Amino acid sequence: MAERTVRFEGRILFLTEDPELIRRQLAGEDLAWDPSIPLRDDISTDEITPGWTCYYFDERLGDYPYVGLTCRGEKPIGKGDVKSGGFSVCVSGKRRGKGSSREQSPYAERCAGIRLVIAENIERIYRQNCQNLGVLASTDFGLIDRIRRGEEIPLAEFSNGADAITREIVERGGLFPYNVARLAGEVTPPTPSSAPGPMTLAEKILARHFVADAASGRLGVPSVRPGDAGFVRTDFRFSHEYVTPMAASFFEQNLGAEAKVSDPASILFFRDHLTFLKYVMPPDRVAAGLLDAANELATRQADFAARQGIRLHGEVESGGSEGICHSVMYQNYALPGQVIVGSDSHTPHSGALGCVAFGIGTTDVFNSWTTRDVRVTVPESVRIEIRGEKPPGVTAKDFMLAILAHPDVKNGKAIGKILEYSGDAVRALSVDERATMTNMAAEVGAFTGIVAPDEKTVDFLALHRGMPREEALRLCDGLFSDPDARWSETLVFDAAAIAPMVALPGDPGHGKPLPEIGEVPIEIAYGGSCTAGKRSDMDMYAAVCADAVASGRTVADGVTFWIQFGSQDVKRYCAERGYLDLFARAGAKTIDPSCGACINAGPGVSTRKDQVTVSAINRNFPGRSGPGEMYLASPYTVAASAFEGKIVEWKP
Repeated sequence: MAERTVRFEGRILFLTEDPELIRRQLAGEDLAWDPSIPLRDDISTDEITPGWTCYYFDERLGDYPYVGLTCRGEKPIGKGDVKSGGFSVCVSGKRRGKGSSREQSPYAERCAGIRLVIAENIERIYRQNCQNLGVLASTDFGLIDRIRRGEEIPLAEFSNGADAITREIVERGGLFPYNVARLAGEVTPPTPSSAPGPMTLAEKILARHFVADAASGRLGVPSVRPGDAGFVRTDFRFSHEYVTPMAASFFEQNLGAEAKVSDPASILFFRDHLTFLKYVMPPDRVAAGLLDAANELATRQADFAARQGIRLHGEVESGGSEGICHSVMYQNYALPGQVIVGSDSHTPHSGALGCVAFGIGTTDVFNSWTTRDVRVTVPESVRIEIRGEKPPGVTAKDFMLAILAHPDVKNGKAIGKILEYSGDAVRALSVDERATMTNMAAEVGAFTGIVAPDEKTVDFLALHRGMPREEALRLCDGLFSDPDARWSETLVFDAAAIAPMVALPGDPGHGKPLPEIGEVPIEIAYGGSCTAGKRSDMDMYAAVCADAVASGRTVADGVTFWIQFGSQDVKRYCAERGYLDLFARAGAKTIDPSCGACINAGPGVSTRKDQVTVSAINRNFPGRSGPGEMYLASPYTVAASAFEGKIVEWKP
């Protein structure tokens, strides 16, 4: 067969730190490639497609790529600029596509004419989403001059070093064409043939779930190693209203309106992201029809769920949701040893229970409805060991902000890898606190995060699921990393040396010990989201509120203190312990479960650029929760700051 090639006939767009350079390109100037061009690093999917653009789930997204891109405080790209500019290639710097797993980002790029993205390094989910959609991705800047010369470039160059499945997906133009060929027997995925040997916890779980024979459905291989590629059978697949409608459209376009999903009992839908949107959407966006578009997402998901017989965790009478998808999966469904996939980068939340849980894009979601499995290339594993005993008032969030500030993590050495958290300080954490760490594996850019199950896991399953302890112990049996398992990196932290941390605005990796940030007055203190809306987080908010009330203090003048529950179960927990009354007496405002302010879609968002928020959520990318400046901190720090009117440490 002749080698397949591709030629790029459009223009090349360089996303730079200098907004004027971008504006010149949009006006028609083609920049000559020069390595000294100040390319923008750390472009998140929130900047490629801000949350509000994702209310669209079709070709209309082609008007919006990069409209959230911030360069020196400016947003130089507007609606339709990329599409009308005739660009087919887009170039940027380090860590392109970090953050949310939203496939709307590469889909918007594709609909605007972008066929190739080039960056110094590319986040795993974003790269996989590009591959699934047929958008090419590369870290080879040498392609720029070749494209300008009009060369025919072999498609194989866009999968150099990749596994056989990825190469085939790139060659065939996307995941769905590949799966059609796979199910027809035209291609056969390789089966790992590694000799039995020591494995990490996550490798053991993946080996148990590997599809050994697609025809018979036989599962399990003796061993897997990093780089082994294939498909793993999932125990649960879930999606929310931001993603389900696009996946449903792909499903019906490719398989027909009457097609049925495979095993609907193992699929879950959530209406959890946009339930409070109507309270914070600016009037101009309402007038532009964006609220109607957002409501259409919920309607489309509910209709598809009803036709397919899929459980939908939906909206409640109070206007909130039954719970944020990660919170509900972790509380009600996930079990040790399972494989769980979801349409959100924070799916690793459930890894706190000792399962392999990871985020996937829309195309992966829709394909999994058909096959029940998902493509995996076994990642390398990083062991993060936190030794010793943490000081009072230091939390899992402080651990994570310290990890994110570590030079190896900031330099991308953990991107796409499995993080296994271990050490005395991790074992001492509650399962809820462990979930903060596995959840924020997403901020590292990791494939997933996991903690080996132990007696605390058994207690959690017995207390919150009513599971007999014998059954819980059986599920946890054998779920540990072998002593001689292989790690690509081992990062060791001394818990006693970790102080309360604060991440400065712009990125969760901007963490500093709290005493080093100086005096930072605030207007908003926000406690909630999947990361910080768990039972243990509510205990922290309550401890600080109780201290304040006992000393006759309430929330500081000029500050609004929001506390949002991760699920209705967490709200009931607060009611049973008298926290709801305590929060009210302290001057805090409580909100029913929803992703809300974390995605700029509910109470707690900033409304001015000069407004300062201290928040317990997981990421503070520009514009993520409004136009203001956002600092990330632990639940203790957020609550203490609400009463002082500035960011302060809580000292128990």
